[in-house]
Amino acid sequence: MTIETDQLIVELLQLSYQNMEDVETMLQKPMEQLNWRPAPQSWNALECIAHLNRYHDFYIPEIKKSINENWPRENSKFYPGLIGNLFVNTIRTKRNIKKMKTQKRMDPLGSMLSKQSLRQFIFDQNQLITLLQDAKKVNLNKSKTAISISKQIKMKLGDTLRFVVYHNERHVLQALKTLDLQNKNAA
Repeated sequence: MTIETDQLIVELLQLSYQNMEDVETMLQKPMEQLNWRPAPQSWNALECIAHLNRYHDFYIPEIKKSINENWPRENSKFYPGLIGNLFVNTIRTKRNIKKMKTQKRMDPLGSMLSKQSLRQFIFDQNQLITLLQDAKKVNLNKSKTAISISKQIKMKLGDTLRFVVYHNERHVLQALKTLDLQNKNAA
């Protein structure tokens, strides 16, 4: 599989803007809605976003560091790596999203959260959008990042960008679905 680098960046930027817009609409919701959970062990909307913020704490500095290594872009193609493709295909939004186990340190279940989690996500999205724009000048095949489960395993920058944006999309949609379920239950 080969992806045009410019096409990939445009897609990731569009998804990032959409994710940010969706979370901005959540700021208008009352806290009762944001804290409602469909089942005792399910995340509420704020926990979905807090989970993403925990990943951003790791990946945004990694992406920034990788871009600063500055492997100049040599060609217009990105070739997903084996590990990167595996991670992306695991979390990529599909019709029937399968529940996945998350790392304990990335699980916000039961955390005391406020709308600050939403504002933090929006701040992080702005950083990610800037990094995606900067990534246009970098070789997404040669630049590498560590991954959150092991700093010894490296992934191509292009795969990391795909993983982070698609992971954001997955959980923003999960938060929206939770809010939608809450509206249906209230009706």
